[in-house]
Amino acid sequence: MTEIRATNITWHEGPVKRENRESLLGQRGATIWFTGLSGSGKSTIAFTLEHALIEQGRLAYVLDGDNVRHGLNKNLGFSAPDRAENIRRIGEVAKLFADAGTIAIASFISPYRQDRGRVREMHQQAGLPFIEIYVDVPIDVCESRDPKGLYMKARCALAAGKGMGFTGVDDPYEAPNAPDLVVANDRVTPQEAAIQIMAYLQTRLV
Repeated sequence: MTEIRATNITWHEGPVKRENRESLLGQRGATIWFTGLSGSGKSTIAFTLEHALIEQGRLAYVLDGDNVRHGLNKNLGFSAPDRAENIRRIGEVAKLFADAGTIAIASFISPYRQDRGRVREMHQQAGLPFIEIYVDVPIDVCESRDPKGLYMKARCALAAGKGMGFTGVDDPYEAPNAPDLVVANDRVTPQEAAIQIMAYLQTRLV
């Protein structure tokens, strides 16, 4: 766990409770966490799901891995410690969104089970729903898509004996052992995936 370095701090409870915020919004706050390889289509599904939820009158917001690295986490690289800190920070942000009554949709490669487990645990301790969705796409399919050209760059670096710590090439991806939902995104469209997820959410966020 990350060490608390600040001193003389006290947690303040306000008179407005989570139930008040959820009642105002007419929904239950939660975090939906997409994990999967680069190129698996996590962000596309996440934004499609956000649109579908908004169309239903539910407040949702996507926290996208690349977008977050433009601001909150722009000082982090891709070493194992930086990846862990990246996920810790966004886990805390997602928890705040969920506590506010929003459906936070997090789309991150988040390659390590331990890091994802910590985010789940922080939500459980706060009494907030955490739904882990594994976007399961074979790496050869992800490489064939390679929208950013990163797999090719990583393969070239590896062949040159340099390496770049790219997930799935020269850094591991640890698939979830027991995800809440698996989306085989090489066999469905983003719209079909969103429908599948919406149906599942009906059983979890009633």
